[in-house]
Amino acid sequence: MSKVKFGVVVFPGSNCDHDAYHAVKHVLGSQAEFLWHKEGDIGGADVIILPGGFSYGDYLRCGAISRFSPIMKEVVSHAQRGGHVIGICNGFQILSESGLLPGALLRNQSLNFVCRHVHLRVENATTAFTNQYASGQVIEIPVAHGEGNFYTDLDTLAEIEDNGLVAFRYAERDGTITDEANPNGSLNNIAGIINREGNVLGMMPHPERVVEQLLGSDDGIGVFASLINAISGDVTIPGVAVLP
Repeated sequence: MSKVKFGVVVFPGSNCDHDAYHAVKHVLGSQAEFLWHKEGDIGGADVIILPGGFSYGDYLRCGAISRFSPIMKEVVSHAQRGGHVIGICNGFQILSESGLLPGALLRNQSLNFVCRHVHLRVENATTAFTNQYASGQVIEIPVAHGEGNFYTDLDTLAEIEDNGLVAFRYAERDGTITDEANPNGSLNNIAGIINREGNVLGMMPHPERVVEQLLGSDDGIGVFASLINAISGDVTIPGVAVLP
């Protein structure tokens, strides 16, 4: 069993919490526990997962109310101490609202909810969240969101690009970056970014939904295996293909 402990935050309206828990607990064999949004303690977790869903019904603005949950004070403190945090879909929106990541997630350019598989190109394979992939590798991950359009000012965008903070980018199957491959209109086809310190990742696609071949793909398991590798070096997990 991996020594890395994951804490999966549960907000009212979360609906991908059990998927994330299953990925790290049952597929990767890590310690994991749910963290209710009213709790004021992260229970010694090494990694905090802010899952997808519709926290607080997405009232006011996606993630805008969740940032004030008691647990988020501890999540922010954890990140500021160098602890690892991953926000997926609604979790990415919460990270942006909390100031742990720059930018904002706006309504999809089409103004429609998008639910389908997309291809992602791994832009930086040296992060705590991507080290089990290869640079330029293309993976297939599902998206399901209405507000996934990553936007920021030009100076911040330049800083993100210049410092290698783009973790994943929407792409064609062959890795080509096109407008057609972009499901929501995100600037520069950005699907996921990390902070300058490299311990916080926000991504709109759902890696926790593709962690077993039984479901048709395990392309997403590398995100969680990368975290285990980064924290403990332990990625010798039966049945999970990881890079040397």
